[in-house]
Amino acid sequence: MFTLLISLIVLFSVLLIILILVQNPKGGGISGEFGSAGATQMFGVQKTGDLVEQLTWGFSIAILVLVLVTNFAISNGTTDATQSVNVEKAATKTVPAAPAPLAPAPATK
Repeated sequence: MFTLLISLIVLFSVLLIILILVQNPKGGGISGEFGSAGATQMFGVQKTGDLVEQLTWGFSIAILVLVLVTNFAISNGTTDATQSVNVEKAATKTVPAAPAPLAPAPATK
């Protein structure tokens, strides 16, 4: 399950990188090839969003959700194999005994 979630995160990340590189901030690029960038009208109604922009938001939200699901899957299914090295070291450490209290100094006259 964990491997599947990590694989999906990596796949969506690569696709998101490709989509971002395809976009041109001035409205050109591949998204500009399919019509003008701003007020494209389709069948008399103004188009609400560009397909590339919608895919970018979709992949971003999917990555966010998958990361949160992976975090909860790891925290709920903690086993000995997935424990931190620091947790293992802390479990094997012993606390040194407290030193004996000092004897009071003899009183001098």
